[in-house]
Amino acid sequence: MVKVALISDSHGYMDEQIIRHCSDVDEIWHAGDIGNIQILKELPKNVILRVITGNIDDQDARMIYPEFLSFSIEGLTIGLLHIAGKPPRYAKGVKQLIQREGLQVLVCGHSHICKVEFDSTLQCLYMNPGAIGQQGFHQIRTLLKFEIQGGKIQHLRVVELGKRGR
Repeated sequence: MVKVALISDSHGYMDEQIIRHCSDVDEIWHAGDIGNIQILKELPKNVILRVITGNIDDQDARMIYPEFLSFSIEGLTIGLLHIAGKPPRYAKGVKQLIQREGLQVLVCGHSHICKVEFDSTLQCLYMNPGAIGQQGFHQIRTLLKFEIQGGKIQHLRVVELGKRGR
């Protein structure tokens, strides 16, 4: 079993509440728009960190982290891509990417809207954790926590971090 905290759209912001929610997991996935790569150093050190860049990330971030990341955990094929649209209206080329990579889970950010939906057409779980940062139009800062066991996502929950701007 692998415990995961899924975050996105930090826009250079990290606080103790986020760090606390990421302290009891095996992996932290950041789905882009880091804002300042230095904030990643505040995350727990004893976890696997999987990070992609988003549209606001600078060249320093892009030299370290990719725009797309694909990996498998317990037989589950996962892809991280910052801008993906949402089912059934994906961004250009995303449906083809899901099919080409054989993704069973597509993780994205960008919209600042927390959404989890199974796309039965592509047989792929779409996951967007919303935004943990203070910048954007979202009202409530959110992240997702879940476990992967036996090739399945289980015990999925949305963690609300409070209102943006507080």
